[in-house]
Amino acid sequence: MSYWQLLVHLFNFVLPALVMSVCMPLAGRWVMGLGGPSMGRRMAVHAVCGVLVLAAGVWLQGHDGKMSTYFALVLVAATAEWVMHRGWTRNGVR
Repeated sequence: MSYWQLLVHLFNFVLPALVMSVCMPLAGRWVMGLGGPSMGRRMAVHAVCGVLVLAAGVWLQGHDGKMSTYFALVLVAATAEWVMHRGWTRNGVR
């Protein structure tokens, strides 16, 4: 495997996490309103959490591309967005 092929393979591995890191802050603004950390910080948190989830999926299941790993990626991203927006303080629950 050449270096170029390795880079393409690694990029394709982390691509779902990178796409989620761009989409989730936008969805968070739409669902939960303005507030919370800046967009750049939220994107960075989502990217790091997403790559960690994908790496854990490979480690636990033996190979990438399993739907359970992608489900965990969405669940972790939504939970991280909720935490960054301090969702527990919404709707009168404090």
